[in-house]
Amino acid sequence: MILFQLFLSFLQIGLFSFGGGYAAMPLIQEQIVEIHGWLSMSEFTDLITISQMTPGPIAINSATFVGIKIAGIPGALIATAGCILPSCIIVTLIARLYLKYRNMDVLQGVLNSLRPAVVAMIASAGISILITALWGNEAVIDFARTNWWMAAIFVLCFILLKKAKMNPILVMVLAGVMKLAVSLIP
Repeated sequence: MILFQLFLSFLQIGLFSFGGGYAAMPLIQEQIVEIHGWLSMSEFTDLITISQMTPGPIAINSATFVGIKIAGIPGALIATAGCILPSCIIVTLIARLYLKYRNMDVLQGVLNSLRPAVVAMIASAGISILITALWGNEAVIDFARTNWWMAAIFVLCFILLKKAKMNPILVMVLAGVMKLAVSLIP
């Protein structure tokens, strides 16, 4: 039964996560944290971090990770298959339709109208993760409980990425080193 639940959950994620991995994060969070309780919000944040550091799309890495945690290797295979199946089918159909009707104004209008929704989904996921990083699992913004070290690391990483145009991988490694250094401070 758990394999079927894993398959259906990640099938839904794969089916409705338009816009890529970042857009899938709210859907993944809803399925694995809120609906099924397979991971806590803290574990979900760790999952996103691990998915970012490993090669491959976030949704597929998440499916594999959750599948292994819940049902071992069969769970990983089933969850990953559920996640990629909709994309395989949809991309095949869309490619055929797009090649046939790519110059139609209606199709271009539909594609343009999806962009704001994708941006909203990405922003929602980013804000949820930021709140968890700065204020913990309760997701209640309380400035008295703010983790100021994490806020400083966030701001520094943001500046390094946007202003200094530093390599994102290097920024992630640097953030990990900074957090390790902070944890060693008594």
